[in-house]
Amino acid sequence: MERLLGKKQQYFYENPSAQIILGDSFQVLSKMKPESIDMIFADPPYFLSNDGITCKGGRMVSVNKGEWDRIGEEATHISDKHRFNRKWIKLCKRVMKPDGSIWISGTLHNIYSIGMALEQEGFKIINNITWQKTNPPPNLTCSCFTHSTETILWAQKADKKSRHYFNYELMKEQNDGKQIKDVWVGSLTKPSEKKAGKHPTQKPEYLLERIIQASTQRGDIVLDPFCGSGTTGVVANRFGRVFIGIDTEEDYLNITKARLEMGLNDKYGFE
Repeated sequence: MERLLGKKQQYFYENPSAQIILGDSFQVLSKMKPESIDMIFADPPYFLSNDGITCKGGRMVSVNKGEWDRIGEEATHISDKHRFNRKWIKLCKRVMKPDGSIWISGTLHNIYSIGMALEQEGFKIINNITWQKTNPPPNLTCSCFTHSTETILWAQKADKKSRHYFNYELMKEQNDGKQIKDVWVGSLTKPSEKKAGKHPTQKPEYLLERIIQASTQRGDIVLDPFCGSGTTGVVANRFGRVFIGIDTEEDYLNITKARLEMGLNDKYGFE
């Protein structure tokens, strides 16, 4: 597997189909080979850690996820958040191939900033996917409707010469011969996908299966700049794609490593 960061880069973990890096995404992305990535999936911080409470497994728990999910004080929160989003999206554009594409997941707390940042940094939004969760946690305040959806934006470079890849025939085949709509319905992450450890915002594998199969081909390079517990990498390897993941939290990368190794033992993707 080609080292897109040079021989001096210390990888947290490597195998023939994956590289995971412990470090700041801004620094790592700035050193990565330009126009080397076919597809990016990003689940950036939602900045929800505000000392509030939520419901999980029928119990009231803190919404705080870690220092990585905090930014600024109230007075500067909005501008700091948008500056953060523009910066990492700009760096992703630098490493993405002209015909590549990027998928970004978020909630109402950050997705509007991300949509604006994409356009400001020279991207064209292809689709606005609504992920409808069949088993969302209840709303404890009883002051608004239950939050049961997340948005996933799919975008390409706005250059007129850019032509994103879309496996239309496969998507139609997987949907009984019908076009798939932009509302995807499914459950939260299953306990069986958390055997190696838990991450507070872990995405279910079925979401990444659709995303990766729809917008990449076998052998393509998939990057996740906030890879957390590694769902993107597990699925990418399962379908024969090469994975590069970055995260600042060593505990989460240990989960990623364990999940990737379990995938190799199952002989997914690569021989």
